[in-house]
Amino acid sequence: MRKHYPAQFKAEVVLEVLREEKTLAQIAAERHVLPTMLHRWRNTVMKELPEVFARGERGSAEQEKKVHELYGPILATDAGRARALRSGWKSRRAGRGSAP
Repeated sequence: MRKHYPAQFKAEVVLEVLREEKTLAQIAAERHVLPTMLHRWRNTVMKELPEVFARGERGSAEQEKKVHELYGPILATDAGRARALRSGWKSRRAGRGSAP
């Protein structure tokens, strides 16, 4: 049976991953989540991050609320935004991420 995680939990975990204070394996063990799920969630955030800003410019109030709920913790600080961007750039430079 598959385990489903709430969006808020995923956002908190991805934020922790982007902080780079612990290894991905440590976070996975502490949160009882497979490391592959953490990779998938982080990659989803990095892929969708540019769309967050695009939706905010042209989206409805409902879309903006959803974006804020999902990504607000990650984008709440300048350091969080910088880490998110740096993490995406590392992946692209290493050839693991998709080009924008």
